[in-house]
Amino acid sequence: MPEGDTILRSARVLHDALAGRVVADVRSPLGAVAAAIRRHGLRGREVLAAEARGKYLLIRFSGRLTLLTHMGMTGSWHLYRRASRWRAPVAAARVVLECDDRVAVCFAAPRVELLDERGERAHPALASLGPDVLAEDFDPAAAVAGLAARPAEEIGVALIDQGALAGVGNIYRCESMFACHVDPFARVSDLDAPTLLRLVRTASTLMRRNLPAPGTRTAPESSGRHQVYGRAGRPCPRCGTPIRTARQGPHQRLTSWCPACQTLGRPAAGQAVARE
Repeated sequence: MPEGDTILRSARVLHDALAGRVVADVRSPLGAVAAAIRRHGLRGREVLAAEARGKYLLIRFSGRLTLLTHMGMTGSWHLYRRASRWRAPVAAARVVLECDDRVAVCFAAPRVELLDERGERAHPALASLGPDVLAEDFDPAAAVAGLAARPAEEIGVALIDQGALAGVGNIYRCESMFACHVDPFARVSDLDAPTLLRLVRTASTLMRRNLPAPGTRTAPESSGRHQVYGRAGRPCPRCGTPIRTARQGPHQRLTSWCPACQTLGRPAAGQAVARE
């Protein structure tokens, strides 16, 4: 699933290409979206902005309309010149937006909605988002409060709970916990406020560091792309202990960690913790 930095990069590209242009054509094979396009008269409206909120990408139009997309595990936005060949199958297109000679196509996104102002304000997913770690006004203390409100959750689960803080995904949660020496299976209540603050600041820093260019790097140039993510069985870059992986949380996301280095908040001996 694309993480917040990928969504923000996509939003910036779309904004630079489309903002200030008028919608010449817009279409969608999704019945509800096509009906909303007709009902709100989206053709002929001006594109005002494209922006990211956590893992949601929002394209705003005159008339207080917003196209909301969530990429899930499969979605992506592509930008083309008119008459250029698409790099993905036409059948995968969920919405096509044409402005002058620019064509923006959202492929394979599981969630596409066209909202009016009231619909956006009342949208349950947007309303429940925690502080966006890449927002210019990101408040780390508010993110810590969001985590602390989930004391019984394992920290490896809480960090990707978008209601606690928005934008962090699997790569950055694993890398942030490694950088901060935190056991992924520690309960939030077992970690003090300075540790939680260090975690959210680390996640924000790592993600901001990757904004200028596509791709994700959380390790020094000389040591591969990541410290623990995707390195199961390989030696920890700090201590040499083999890195482990296990499924974690209700969605069974794959967690990577060093069992020797990441000890902060580790459950006391005798507590049952599932670590396959």
